[in-house]
Amino acid sequence: MEVILLEKVANLGDLGDRVTVKNGYGRNYLVPQKKAVPANEKNIAEFEARREELEKKAAEALATAQSRAEAIAAVATLTIKANAGDEGKLFGSIGVTDIVAAASDAGVEVERREVSMPEAIRNTGEYDITFILHSDVSQTIKLIVEAE
Repeated sequence: MEVILLEKVANLGDLGDRVTVKNGYGRNYLVPQKKAVPANEKNIAEFEARREELEKKAAEALATAQSRAEAIAAVATLTIKANAGDEGKLFGSIGVTDIVAAASDAGVEVERREVSMPEAIRNTGEYDITFILHSDVSQTIKLIVEAE
């Protein structure tokens, strides 16, 4: 399936690129999320007419993400206190929801989908957490998990 991208998609292409993707990916993700439209004559003409507007919108989204990244960088570290045993093993785990709540308490608003962590945290210590705010903008901060 050939589509025209309406915004930058990581590992796929930039705004306005015509790319070939598998049918399911295009039909079930890109088109419903309004990240792309099928590449037919009507959509190509419509895209060219709206190109300037879409580029302006993309530039604004990038500027917003960069300003949010600066706000996150200003915080530098987040601290979460959790119940833990004598050896530092947590009773439970620290997940994405806990990190979003800690960031909110620190005065930084992030969404769950913007937090990138490979697995839940199950021990006390320091961890690097990455917030992916835009396909071009990410910010890493230090998360400190302490025992209560």
